[in-house]
Amino acid sequence: MKALVATQKPFAAKAVEGIKAIFKAAGIETVMLEKYVSEAELIESVADVDALIVRSDKVTKAVLDAAKNLKIVVRAGAGYDNLDLEACTAHNVVAMNTPGQNANAVAELAMAFMIYMSRNRFTPGTGSEISGKRLGLQAFGNVARLVGAKAAALGMKVMAYDPFVKPEDMEAAGVEVAESLEQLYGSSDFVSLHIPATPQTVGSVGASLVSLMPKGACLVNTARKEVIDEASLLALLSSGREDLKYIADVAPDAAADFEQALGKRYFATPKKMGAETAEANVNAGLAAANQIVAYLKDGCERFRLNR
Repeated sequence: MKALVATQKPFAAKAVEGIKAIFKAAGIETVMLEKYVSEAELIESVADVDALIVRSDKVTKAVLDAAKNLKIVVRAGAGYDNLDLEACTAHNVVAMNTPGQNANAVAELAMAFMIYMSRNRFTPGTGSEISGKRLGLQAFGNVARLVGAKAAALGMKVMAYDPFVKPEDMEAAGVEVAESLEQLYGSSDFVSLHIPATPQTVGSVGASLVSLMPKGACLVNTARKEVIDEASLLALLSSGREDLKYIADVAPDAAADFEQALGKRYFATPKKMGAETAEANVNAGLAAANQIVAYLKDGCERFRLNR
């Protein structure tokens, strides 16, 4: 059997070594495709492989059409909007992610974002402390739980809204349960987004929600840019609510407009940095390799995304 590791943004050397060792022990040959620049290169490389590991690389119908032997693809990370799940199912390919492996790295970045914006992006002037401030978590998955715990340890008051998590589970984690998104936004000095990009969430966060936030509040996005209604958010923050701030781990499509209109009230990382730690890089890569081995050897589908 053969497994392809296809990464335009390569894994750390330690992660690659670990992936190769896991596959070698299972009798699986490893093929590497790093820093490729076109889908054509990926299409050519998947022709005879049984398994595929990607990071943010897009696994499209065209890629799957070319992968005649492919049985499983694993996205090394939590978000999986780069995988065409419908096409995976049509091609009898199991699609998985590696939830939780990047969670601490993203959670630490979210906390750093809050401090960074509270201190005026470390430029001259009087800032504020996050201790005593109110944090709202939109969704309460792996990352949000860690953000909540870290925020509470720093003296923040934490509230969460997630209709897919039992209220008692959120309460057990030490967070207050919001009854609605409107309550969450209206009660929070910071709102941290942890929702996936789905048909239901794309463009769902915009002026109608953010306008409810208290004076001086900040929206923190370490999720996906697609969940933001950029036009309405920019209009709100540049006209009418010049006190609000926005910081994101992925630049908006209208990044230049945000920067020009909002100045120090806005910041976005040059490229997505949430999982860019040595630890997360290794954790996600090794988890992906282990999940492939478990599926090919024992049929384990624990993290399957498609049916």
